[in-house]
Parts: sequence; C-alpha cells; structure tokens
Amino acid sequence: MNDALAPGQGPTALNSTQTAPKEVQISMGQDKANARKKSNCRSWLLLVLLMPAVAAIVTVVWYYEGTWYGLAALYLGLMVLMLVKPGWRWFYIAAVTGPRDTVALIAYIRVLLFIKRLERKNLNVGDVFEATVARQPDKLAIVSESQKWTFRQLSEYANRVANVFHSHGYKKGDVVGLLLENRAEFVGTWLGLSKIGVITPLINTNLRGASLLHSIKVGSCTALIYGVSYRSAVMDIAKDLPAHVALYQFNDESTAGEPTEGIAQDLNTLLESAPKDKVAAGASRADHHDKLVYIYTSGTTGLPKAAVITHSRYFFIAAGIHYALGFRDNDVFYTPLPLYHTAGGTMTMGQALLFGSTVVIRQKFSASGYFADCARFNCTVGQYIGEMARYVLATPNALHDRQHQVRMVFGNGLRPHIWKQFVERFNIAKVGEFYGATEGNANIINNDNTVGAIGFVSRILPQIYPISIIRADLHTGEPTRNEKGLCELCAPHEPGVFIGKIVKGNPSREFLGYVDPKASSKKVVYDVFCKGDKAFISGDLLVADEYGYLYFKDRTGDTFRWKGENVSTSEVEAVLSNLVNYKDTIVYGVFVPQTEGRAGMAAIYDPNREVDVSHLGAALASVVPSYARPQFLRFLRRIDLTGTFKLRKVELQQQGYNPATIEDELFFYSQDNGCYVPLTQPIYDQIQRAELRF
Repeated sequence: MNDALAPGQGPTALNSTQTAPKEVQISMGQDKANARKKSNCRSWLLLVLLMPAVAAIVTVVWYYEGTWYGLAALYLGLMVLMLVKPGWRWFYIAAVTGPRDTVALIAYIRVLLFIKRLERKNLNVGDVFEATVARQPDKLAIVSESQKWTFRQLSEYANRVANVFHSHGYKKGDVVGLLLENRAEFVGTWLGLSKIGVITPLINTNLRGASLLHSIKVGSCTALIYGVSYRSAVMDIAKDLPAHVALYQFNDESTAGEPTEGIAQDLNTLLESAPKDKVAAGASRADHHDKLVYIYTSGTTGLPKAAVITHSRYFFIAAGIHYALGFRDNDVFYTPLPLYHTAGGTMTMGQALLFGSTVVIRQKFSASGYFADCARFNCTVGQYIGEMARYVLATPNALHDRQHQVRMVFGNGLRPHIWKQFVERFNIAKVGEFYGATEGNANIINNDNTVGAIGFVSRILPQIYPISIIRADLHTGEPTRNEKGLCELCAPHEPGVFIGKIVKGNPSREFLGYVDPKASSKKVVYDVFCKGDKAFISGDLLVADEYGYLYFKDRTGDTFRWKGENVSTSEVEAVLSNLVNYKDTIVYGVFVPQTEGRAGMAAIYDPNREVDVSHLGAALASVVPSYARPQFLRFLRRIDLTGTFKLRKVELQQQGYNPATIEDELFFYSQDNGCYVPLTQPIYDQIQRAELRF
C-alpha cells in the first residue's frame, strides 16, 4: 500500500540462500540476451527472404484471379509472415489471454472516462460524496461493532469538522494531522477537512517517539487531531513539536466529557456547537487535482515518508479496483485493515464515498472473527493481506466458514500454497489479488483468479498500460543498461525490477511521489527505453510468464515486509543501536516457515556481552512499532571489518538463526512474556514445524 505489497509471495519466491552470485547472474543474463539476438536475427532474415516471394504470389493471383482471390491471397500471405514473426505461439497466447485482456481493457476505459468526467467538472471527493448522500441519505455507510452511521450522519459529522476548523482560521492548503483508530469519525474527520481544502496526513497509530514526531514534522502539520487512546504518545513528544502545532483531542464514548490534558483542545465539545447542515459560506474548496491526504510509507530507507494522494489519485485508486474487479454498488465490504493505509482507507472506504456501498470496519483484526463478522453483517466482499489469510485459515473449523454471503475477497499477499485451501474452505468464488505502491503508478491486478499471480501485462497490446519488468542487479535493484545506455525488457521467466512509465496528465500514469522532493527523485529512473523518458521504479523484483501473468519474487534495498508493513532496516538499526549503547548493529529479514514476508533479526557486535537482554524487549516496544521489532537477536563475537557492510548483512541473512550452525548467542522474542529468551535447538525445531505463532 505500500504499503505497498507483500514480498515473498508467488511460486517463484526468492530465497536469499538460493541467489546466484552477481557475476553468475550477469553471465546468465548475457547468455540469454545473446540467444535472443540470434533467434531474432534468424527470424528477420527469414522474413526478409519471404516478403518478396509472398508479394509476388499475391500480385499474380490478384492479376489473374481478380480482387476477391487477391484479398484471400493477401490474407494468407500475411498469416504466413506472422507465423515467422512473431510466430504461431503468439496466436495461441493471444487466443488464451484475449478474454482476460478484453475485460481489463473495458474496465480501464471505464475508469478513465469516470475520472475524465469528474475532471471536466472540477469535482473533488467531497463533491462526489455529497451526491451519494443526496441519492441515499438513510443507507448505512460505515458499520462497526459499536457504530452504525448512515450517509447523512457521516455528512453531518464532516460538515461539523469543516465548520470548526474553518472558524479556527484553517484554510485551503493547510495541513492537519490525524492520529485515530478505526471508527466512523476517522473518515468523517479527513472528509470534513477536505471540504475546506485542508490536507490530512493519516498517521500510523503504531508510531511512537521519534517516528511519530518525524511524521508530524515531515507533513508540515499546523495542527494534530488525536484520539484519547494516543494521548500519552502525543504528550511524550509534545515538548518537541513546533510551537505553532495546535492539538485537538477526540474523546471516545468511554472518556466523553473528561478534561483534555495540557494545551490540547476538546474536539468533541467544539463539534457539538458547530453547524451540521452545510459548510460555512466563505470556506475555500479543493480542486480536482489538489492534495487530499498524505499516507505514510516506510519507503526504501529511513523514517516514514509522506506519500501524496490528490483527489484525482483517490478517484483512480478507488474506481480502478471497483471496475477491474466488478464491484457492485450494493456490495457490503468488510475490512479489518487500518484506515490510515491505502488498502483500507482508499480502496475499500472509497467504495462507500464514491459508489454508495456499505463498509464494515473493525478496530483490530481478529482471525476467528473474520468470517463471523462477515456472516453477522451480511458482507459480500472481504479484504485481506497475506498475513490475515494465513491466520484465518489457521483457525478451527466453524459453522460460519461457509455460512456467509462473501462472493469475493481482494487484497495483496495471498500466498500460492494456501490460496486453494483458503478459497475451498471458505467457499470463495473469486480472489482479486493486486499489487501497487501508495506513491507509485505501477499498479496491477489479477482479475481472473489465476493462482499466485499479482496481476498481468497484456502480451497482445502491452503499450496500452505501460508497465514493464526491466533487467536489474538483483541485489541492489539498479537497472542494467545496454550499449546505448537504455534499459532492457526481461524475457518471460527472467526476474527484474518492476516499473511504470510516467505520463504527466494521465491519472493512471502520474507519479505524485512524496512530500519530500528528494525522496521522490529516488523513485524515478530516466532514459528507460528512449532518451528523455522516465518511469517510477518500484524496487521490487517480479517475474512474468509467457502469458503475461506477473509473480512477486523479492524486494530489493534495505527493507523487508512483516505483518503487512514495510520495515526500514536503517531505522530499526538506529533505534536499537541507541538502546545498546551505540554498538554496531545490523538488521535484516529472515525467512520463517509458513509466514508471510520476513521476520526481523538483529545482529549486535557485543564481544564482551554487555547488553542486558532482559530489558531489551520492553525498551524496543516503547520506541518501535510491533511489526518492526526484531524477532531474533544474535550477539556477534567477531565482525568482518574488511568486507563491506552490505556483504556482511547478506552473509548474516544467509546464515539465518539455526543454533546448530551458529556459535554466537541467539535469542528469540517470546510472545508469552514479551521478553527475549535464549533460542535453543528445541525452540528452533518448533519454529521450523510452524508450532510457534509470530
């Protein structure tokens, strides 16, 4: 989604222990390239020799037998030439993939027409939502265990928010951060702020300390709205916030009426007296291409980055998946994902705001409650990430497994080896697996239930949706170039880096990037297929089969994915190094059987064993999100100072965490007591048998 999408999925998931040396990879790539060049030369030579003969035969037939026979000869001649270049296999692939491509093309055209119509009228998300409210004011918009809000109620709450902040002097272009759990007010708050042109950074509720402070600062927030549940986290950093940042506290049902702490204002009290029917006259409105929200992503390195989502981009994401997967306006969607992510907050919530569907939300994901909730609320479409699917599948059999109305699930990270078991056990007719990055334009979707595929690119007309897999260094993700200085496409079954061509003005091809221009520039590659063109580079390794289906292979750079989140190794290294008195620390991801992505592991150079492990678990929990916490610790007795840092990290990653082969002390994070405990051989064996839950 960011939040992009789960690595390690797909039948070709790349294990670091199986990766060929860089020199071997380059040699293999060159051999494949040379073989393709020879094959192409033979095809073109045969084509050049056949063309005069075919032309002569067609001319003779046309002259002596007339027009109709001449046209028939011309048709047959063209068929002969196409069997040479591109070849008979092309016709077979075209026939097999034609229906898939046609469905996708129709959906793509509908998306572009939908957005073009809104662009011509200069409509924003609030405008489209109000039209939805006018059509069905009393239909349920957002449902949870404790709330049932109609479209009218959501609109009235949004208007109150807009009027409160307008009266406080906030105007178009200002930035007000939002730190709130999944609830109807979360949507109503950013929607209301958008009605007066205010941009809302949607802050990850797991962040604490320096990461939380950074997120507020990098978004240039002039105010922060936070839920009472996060009061202590905000107060911990309040003294370090810029003086101009105003604080507004939202109290939930259990704390309504309680006084706020410190300098924060009571948002609930302010909302009670604000007009609810319409936004005050004189408030500025956002235009179609204005910024709507910022969604945070860890990116490739460093602290969280604020990705820009405009009104136009929001339309494209929500409408794109709506038309691609054939959602219905009367669908009831279920999402236990956080609403600060693109997946839950845009893809799913967008179905309510733009198309009038009902969305069921949950504050915290429950594996046993997933299909129980779907049955209880009559949901027809469910959303997942890879971890969720595995957790749900691991629950004991129950009556609601099949006694529900869910006809489709969609998301990212459903691993191939549980795909069939999942759909068979829970009686799911269709799976819509997608891939994309919050900040990027390389978005794809699997629209025809192909197991393991995260999307496809047309083999008939690949130019229609210009995404590609290009050759690159499999360790760094850096594109490799030919003698002309340009990039080269990968052949079928050859891994490479996934890119999306940037075309300004095209809503599906724009690259909006991050708030920080320097961070954005790192995601753009120039001179791709011709001098002067540019593309968004995902940093992910994908592979395509001959039908154009795409499969995830690995993630390049210094991140790994765990619990559906991107983990920046450099950020965890910095925090952990501080906690262990600035000792050399290396963080990386390791594979754990039957889990999605990679679990974090930290190697700490501590030859004298000075680090107190007993308190390290609690210390890490106070400063990093749970998904970023290393699951394994290794205390290095020696460190190879002659090698590069990266090479050492790769070696450590390859060695893993097996106590039978590693002499260093190893520790494992125990979910039972929240501490690191020695990693013994019996515990290691339990992990390998998937008997311990992560």
